[in-house]
Amino acid sequence: MGFFAPPPRIGTEVFTRLPDRFRRPRATAWARWNRGGREIDSFLEGPCFDAEGRLYVTDIPFGRIFRIAADGGWELVAEYDGWPNGLKVMPDGMLLVTDYRRGLVRVDPSSGAVTPLLETARSEGFKGLNDLALGADGSIFFTDQGQTGLHDPTGRVYRLRPDGRLDLLIGTVPSPNGIVVAPDLSHCLVAVTRANQIWRLPLHGDGAVTKAGIFIHLHGGPGGPDGLAWDPNGNLLVAHTGVGTIWRFNGRAEPTLAIVSCAGASTTNLCLGGPDGRDLFITESETGSILRARLELR
Repeated sequence: MGFFAPPPRIGTEVFTRLPDRFRRPRATAWARWNRGGREIDSFLEGPCFDAEGRLYVTDIPFGRIFRIAADGGWELVAEYDGWPNGLKVMPDGMLLVTDYRRGLVRVDPSSGAVTPLLETARSEGFKGLNDLALGADGSIFFTDQGQTGLHDPTGRVYRLRPDGRLDLLIGTVPSPNGIVVAPDLSHCLVAVTRANQIWRLPLHGDGAVTKAGIFIHLHGGPGGPDGLAWDPNGNLLVAHTGVGTIWRFNGRAEPTLAIVSCAGASTTNLCLGGPDGRDLFITESETGSILRARLELR
């Protein structure tokens, strides 16, 4: 972003935090390889609202899914043997989750029951699914990140069509993470965390991707781009983990706003909600908090 003047900055507030009754710091296999082996009590991700205005989030290392009411109250929806990351609420109210250990799974929010949807790609195990986006045609776009990075640029991005056809869109990504899809299905954008970039993948009806390119270069830092979201005006919102900032970019990839965390620097994911869809909710995973900021849409 060195080509541009610093964008305007706004702050955030803590909307709610994981209650103490759900916190018990301990070592986990996930934290050993993803948080430097530290004892942790949670790692929140995957925020998404349902039709009733309730916010769902995942807790990766402890296999938990929480539902948060409008007043900030927390409820445990599911706890299972998995590492849930990305989450979307389906039209039928079921939760669709990208699970690092178990692939794509469906979760019943009323019972907490977990059922597999896609456990392998043509019998080959995934590296470790990260995030997902829903296309206008019912396709599910998802990233297979695992432990890939600049040392191993073999992360993958898939499209699962409504008829069950699975397309490998690209398999040469150094750490594919958050993903969004254009409303007209012309392209998708992927956060490439370890390269500190956002890639643009043009989509074709036959399942091919051609002329994949870099849409945005971020400045760097101890982390990189994580969750992505569109705002109602088609601007791209990027959660920059490790820096504690959400960036907004216009359609020309110009930075127009910086939203700064009031808590930790681990701003991992985000979604829009509130009565008019102009409140931005952010998972800050270092402190187990949900941050909120009011956006002026333009």
